[in-house]
Amino acid sequence: MAPDGVAELRDWLFLLLLCLTLLAEVLELAAAAAEAAQEAEREADVACPAVCRCDEGFIYCNDRGLSIIPPLPFSAAVLYLQNNRIDNSGLPTSLEHRVAVRVVYLYDNELDDFPMHLPPSLRELHLQDNNIRTLPRSALARLPLLEKLHLDDNSISTVSIEEQAFADNPRLRLLFLSRNHLSSIPSGLPSSLEELRLDDNRISTIPTHAFRGLSSLRRLVLDGNLLANQRIADDTFSRLSNLTELSLVRNSLQTPPLNLPSAHLQRLYLQDNALTHMPRGSLDGMRRLQRLDLSGNNLTTLPRGLFRDLDGLTQLLARGNPWHCGCNLRWLHDWLHARGSSVTVRGLTCQGPDRVRGMALRDLNVHMEDCEAVGGGLGGSGGAGGGGRVGSPPVTPSSTTMPLPQGSLFTLRSKRPGLRLPDSRLDYPMGGNGAGKTLLLKVKPLTPDTIHITWLATHPAPSFRLSWLRLGNSPAVGSITETLVPGDRREYLLSALQPQSTYIICMVPLAVSSGKGTIAANTDSDETPVCAKTETSDIAEPGSDPDGERSSERLAALPLAGIIGGATALVSLALIFGIFCWYGHRAGYLSTREQATYSRGGASRAGKHYDDYVESGTKKDTSILEIRGPGFQMMPMDAQQPLRPKPREDYIIHTIFPSNGTSLYKSSHQDVANAGYGTNRGYREGGIPDIDYSYT
Repeated sequence: MAPDGVAELRDWLFLLLLCLTLLAEVLELAAAAAEAAQEAEREADVACPAVCRCDEGFIYCNDRGLSIIPPLPFSAAVLYLQNNRIDNSGLPTSLEHRVAVRVVYLYDNELDDFPMHLPPSLRELHLQDNNIRTLPRSALARLPLLEKLHLDDNSISTVSIEEQAFADNPRLRLLFLSRNHLSSIPSGLPSSLEELRLDDNRISTIPTHAFRGLSSLRRLVLDGNLLANQRIADDTFSRLSNLTELSLVRNSLQTPPLNLPSAHLQRLYLQDNALTHMPRGSLDGMRRLQRLDLSGNNLTTLPRGLFRDLDGLTQLLARGNPWHCGCNLRWLHDWLHARGSSVTVRGLTCQGPDRVRGMALRDLNVHMEDCEAVGGGLGGSGGAGGGGRVGSPPVTPSSTTMPLPQGSLFTLRSKRPGLRLPDSRLDYPMGGNGAGKTLLLKVKPLTPDTIHITWLATHPAPSFRLSWLRLGNSPAVGSITETLVPGDRREYLLSALQPQSTYIICMVPLAVSSGKGTIAANTDSDETPVCAKTETSDIAEPGSDPDGERSSERLAALPLAGIIGGATALVSLALIFGIFCWYGHRAGYLSTREQATYSRGGASRAGKHYDDYVESGTKKDTSILEIRGPGFQMMPMDAQQPLRPKPREDYIIHTIFPSNGTSLYKSSHQDVANAGYGTNRGYREGGIPDIDYSYT
């Protein structure tokens, strides 16, 4: 029995081994078949879609009117699908299997949601100019290698961005969200971001933590938003230590934001805001700054020392500002000459005083000689003196004053203990001067909406509080406007005032109290505000020109201008009257000569106007006169047949030639031999003129 059992076991093992061998062969054949099928499919997909154009890995399917993406070859690397009608349903699921795709252009289509079936190998995605409303984290998580994302011109709002939406995109370096509906800075932005564009949104507030963790950010664009100094936290931009470009164009800033990053900043754009003042230390430390744009603001002067660290500045743009080129800008004039051609200046043109209006600040060499030389170096780092004219009382420079806190104008308070504001109940003398113990104030209206203010201080002060009140029917404390003026300035220009209005202008020097560095009045010296009262001129007032010589020249030119204007008016009236008389004479001549009776037999006495043939069934045109009905007809007459005109009547015979050569006359002589008679040519050859007059 034992030998038989061993033989049987051996047979079973052999059979099992044979089965395993057969199974292995079957699996190998199946794998080979699958590989062959996949290779065949790959070879079949290599063909370029008929509606597209392919150039190696570049697939051009743009501007084809497509509503669905056609099958693409596996070798596709860059897909141009812009300017079509592709919506979310037009994105096939097979698209995510194209692992060679690196860049996709899908802008200007009809996408309503962020696309889901995109290749995970994608590095750059263009989705601008669609109607995308949400940014879900699940869709962005499918693109872990994404580096550049363009979402401009969509409908994305702050609440439609899912929390931590970019948490799975650690390589994202560029994010464009321009022209959307954002009301704040999106949260959860990846720390890898190097460029962020949020221009033309509705962002009005930037909290402290808005840019937290974005230490790699190099370019930030916030143009065209609703930003104001009051709603920007003090240390918002200080966290962006590697920022090289900051653009805050077309906002509502009155001063530059506080604590701007200075270590690496190269380009700063502040044009088209409402800047009225540049604090002295607002550009400190920006040694790498190359381009500064202050165009389109309301700046009249710049404080001395503003450019002391701008050694690398190559472009200064300052167009569209009412620059007042007095001695206050002597330091800037000297700084520009010291820099020479290394800095390009555009738009630094004086708007006042009138004697230098329209001149460039750099060209005021003769005018600046009347000012005292600026001390402390050409960079503008001198004392607190404002560079007054020669002969003005010297002002002792301050050497130990604490720096003025660089706060925006909104940080001021209209009510402070110990400070007295302009009081409309007090009778301030009307005039241009106000004097106190340590301050002499002078005011002078320049135009109907501007007042020039100058002052002299016997003691240095880090800043001055300037307040002005417009007197009206119901003056109140709330109508008082005030601002801080740096201690190194000695003049100020109030603009956008009401013409023909009375203003009370007050100024008081401020000191920096110890401890917290807050601004307080000089209460120790019992300093009261120095006030002056003045009145702006009317818009149409002839004497509103502040320059007396110009007013005299204008008044002297008035008689000559009046003579020229009067002569021109008389000549024009004579010409008009002559034309009118000529036209009336011509109309009367035609009306007396062209009154005739249009009738068949001439027996009717009812006369018609020259143009009444329109009522007789004719149509007036510039080229032909076509008879539409039997209003009248003209009969040919023998040349020898005499006319029997009635007394005091005129007859006008018009020859009417149609354009098509057919006859308009109903002749009673149907002479076939003379077939040309009755046509255009026939009448002209018959000697009939176009117009023939016959008078009685």
